Amino acid sequence: MPPRRAVDPAEMRAAVLEIGPWLRGDTEEKPSRPVLAAAVRLSARTLEQVAPGSSVEVRVPPFVAVQCIEGPRHTRGTPPNVVETDPRTWLLLVTGLIDFREATKGGVTVSGSRAGEIAHWLPLLRV
Repeated sequence: MPPRRAVDPAEMRAAVLEIGPWLRGDTEEKPSRPVLAAAVRLSARTLEQVAPGSSVEVRVPPFVAVQCIEGPRHTRGTPPNVVETDPRTWLLLVTGLIDFREATKGGVTVSGSRAGEIAHWLPLLRV
């Protein structure tokens, strides 16, 4: 499998800012699926770039799963360190509108001793 192309920070910023009003609650209108998918995928792949490694898997179904953070490599089966959340909660984390500790009380599932380390890398962008 060829390596993914690097995420352009401006492209990620534009995709996330496009849905900023929805994230802040300024509008009830949910972004279209392609717009939401772009923001989720670009932000998750940005995390993958800034925190390279494969010890923690971040899942945002149905759009993306990435591995990040240096440490023991996981290659088969269920990873021992997983962070999983819905798209809106992920984007709230990415933008700093909620913090990781607060999110784990609601929309984020964390398993494994290293999964919480992604909190160090968030937010990726402030809106």
